[in-house]
Amino acid sequence: MIPLPLAVLQWLAQGAPRPMRGSTASTSKHGTIFCDEGSRLKRFLLFVLPTICVAYLLAPPSGKPQEATRRPHFIDVAPHSKFSYKSNNNLTGRKYFPQPMCGGVAIFDYDNDGRLDIFFTNGAKFPEMRKVDPSFYNCLLHQKADGTFEDVTEKAGLTGSQLDYNFGVAVGDYDNDGYEDLFICSAGKNVLYHNNGDGTFTDVTAQSGIGGKPDKTLSVVAAWFDYDNDGLLDLVVSNYTFWTPTLDLHCFMGSKDYYCDPRRYPSVPHRLYHNLGNGKFVDVTDKSGFGAAPGKGMGISIADFNDDGWPDVFIANDTDPNSLFINKRNGTFEEVGLQMGVAYNDNAQTGSSMGSDAKDFDNDGKVDIFYNNLVGQIWALLRNRGDLFQYYSYESKIKKLSAPFSGWSNAFIDYNNDGWKDIYSANGDVDDVNEDSRHHDTMFENTGGKIFIDVSSEMGKDFLVKGFHRGSALGDLNNDGALDIVVTGLNEAPRILMNTADSGNHWLLVSLTGHKSARDAIGAKVKVTTASGRALYNHVAISVGFMSSSDKRVHFGLGREKDIASVEIQWPSGIKQVLRNVKADQILKVDEPPANTAKK
Repeated sequence: MIPLPLAVLQWLAQGAPRPMRGSTASTSKHGTIFCDEGSRLKRFLLFVLPTICVAYLLAPPSGKPQEATRRPHFIDVAPHSKFSYKSNNNLTGRKYFPQPMCGGVAIFDYDNDGRLDIFFTNGAKFPEMRKVDPSFYNCLLHQKADGTFEDVTEKAGLTGSQLDYNFGVAVGDYDNDGYEDLFICSAGKNVLYHNNGDGTFTDVTAQSGIGGKPDKTLSVVAAWFDYDNDGLLDLVVSNYTFWTPTLDLHCFMGSKDYYCDPRRYPSVPHRLYHNLGNGKFVDVTDKSGFGAAPGKGMGISIADFNDDGWPDVFIANDTDPNSLFINKRNGTFEEVGLQMGVAYNDNAQTGSSMGSDAKDFDNDGKVDIFYNNLVGQIWALLRNRGDLFQYYSYESKIKKLSAPFSGWSNAFIDYNNDGWKDIYSANGDVDDVNEDSRHHDTMFENTGGKIFIDVSSEMGKDFLVKGFHRGSALGDLNNDGALDIVVTGLNEAPRILMNTADSGNHWLLVSLTGHKSARDAIGAKVKVTTASGRALYNHVAISVGFMSSSDKRVHFGLGREKDIASVEIQWPSGIKQVLRNVKADQILKVDEPPANTAKK
């Protein structure tokens, strides 16, 4: 502990005597201490002593001065790899409604070599809606041992040459064979690719029964999760509207071609597909209750929002009220967005809700929600109070910080490993309408779970590149304990932003494998308690942001603490597991135990 100031020790040693009658103010280099008669003790007790005590208790141990946390930044390593992928929305001539949405991202280890790989979706030529040449192909990048990436798309069978305009990508091991599969959302046919385990994928859409949807439905985002906790991943698909090139509305601002207001298009139901096993799915949209709540879905976040052990679904809807589907534990869901305070903003208005993420930003054990909006609208930080969500954008400063930006994809990310989840957003306007339409991405740093500050300017020049940024995903690409970011921009090469990982803070990355639960363990809750008693919360979540899937491993920043007292895991099956005295700065691999052997 720091020693008390010498003047204070001397004062205390004197027994804090009452000043002599007629004493006057005394001044020293410490400031004015005594004033009029009889005030010395009173002022000391009321003002000076509390300040000294706080400083005394909060100060670091003697001989161990407080180290200033260094802010890491990001470096784009994409130029070090040879690949030709650029998102291509065919922005030539007339504008078509889907064109602002292009470039979904997935970060996952498709070949189980311990190194994360990257997949990108791509557009198509209008109005034919075909990938007429390789500039429209999707792309799979395999990470090599030296950290560079090689294009293995054709070898893997993932060019999508026979597909139309693709949007989001959902990663999940739907058959529990140990290899991650891909579901791709499209303007036309949605596609399920089965990972064959040999570096190749097979289109199994037709035989799976998962590709069906109402004719002309435009599907933007999807997410895997086990809604009935039977150990098999089910799929929710966020649909937007009915659309084809022939149905496209042609809008103008003056004489200039312009994208039409989304409100001119009808809303449609999101769809839920139940996994029957053996590679078969059945559409349970109407039976489950999803069919009763149409929207224009842009982001899907899976979490147990009411902490009852069953996964719920938040969907950010563009210009429609947002949806919160609460799992009723009987195969059905109840949409309670209005009742829970997530449907509208504080002015009872809808916005251009884009991507979303759901994590516990204030470390209170309850899962919160974030979604971004277009410029001039309020980016929403929704604080989970247990029975409802509090609109927390004003108090947290998110409203003020986000005002100049149009955000698309986003994520809660503890980029500096201090134990507080920060907020990243991939930004850019809908269209190139003026000189300010190109935006740089933003990083809002979480300071103690209450206030955020904009530290974007310190994230490096590669982070601050301006453009029309769209999809993004998080993952620890080089396994150094710091989260990296992959982000696309319209008609540009993607950025692979590597975290410099030089904050000096410690970390833990938890890799879970389910057995009774689905192998990916999506929704599994993890609580880390440090040696000092600090509690940190996270859960397995792959669907993050807009059109994208992130690394399924669960990340924790630990600040300066090196010792972990316990790691508590609540598996989707209901099994609870506790690991004690865990070392920091490692990738902790945990298998779900049988129910009768779980540590308690």
